[in-house]
Amino acid sequence: MEWIKGEKIKLRFMTREDTDLIVKWRNNPRVRYNFIYQDLFTPEGHLHWFDTMIDTGKAIQFIICEMDTERPIGSVYFRDISARHHKAEYGIFIGEDDAVGKGIGSEVCRLACDYGFRVENWHKIILRAFAENQAALRSYEKAGFQREALLKDEVCIDGVYRDIVLMGLLNPQHTK
Repeated sequence: MEWIKGEKIKLRFMTREDTDLIVKWRNNPRVRYNFIYQDLFTPEGHLHWFDTMIDTGKAIQFIICEMDTERPIGSVYFRDISARHHKAEYGIFIGEDDAVGKGIGSEVCRLACDYGFRVENWHKIILRAFAENQAALRSYEKAGFQREALLKDEVCIDGVYRDIVLMGLLNPQHTK
């Protein structure tokens, strides 16, 4: 297995065998709260994602593992990949509660985006985050993302309208 290695973590491509972990993590209330899509995950739904998105190249997904133990702790992915526009949307979740708040998110972001720029040759990576998720926004900024827009009352979840921050990161190797 080929690893993408950092200091605290390493990334490997997600497999179908990771389905139970993904379902468990995405159904964690802490994780669900920070996603626009908040429906409960099922193994069948995740395998459908695998078949229609991962296997078709419309998405790329990694499992985040601790460096020393290789314990899986979360996932990072790119979706809405556009070959025409040379870009993708970034997403991450730390599924294991004891792995939150340790600076892992910024490292994952740098490693994954480096992969997107170097291997996939994307020009731009975007992300969407809830405006109130200040920890995530700080982590993304630390990894180099810049705020591009504030989308007021963009989504309605459980009867509450929430603002979305749109952020972008340009490939430093591409010039205009």
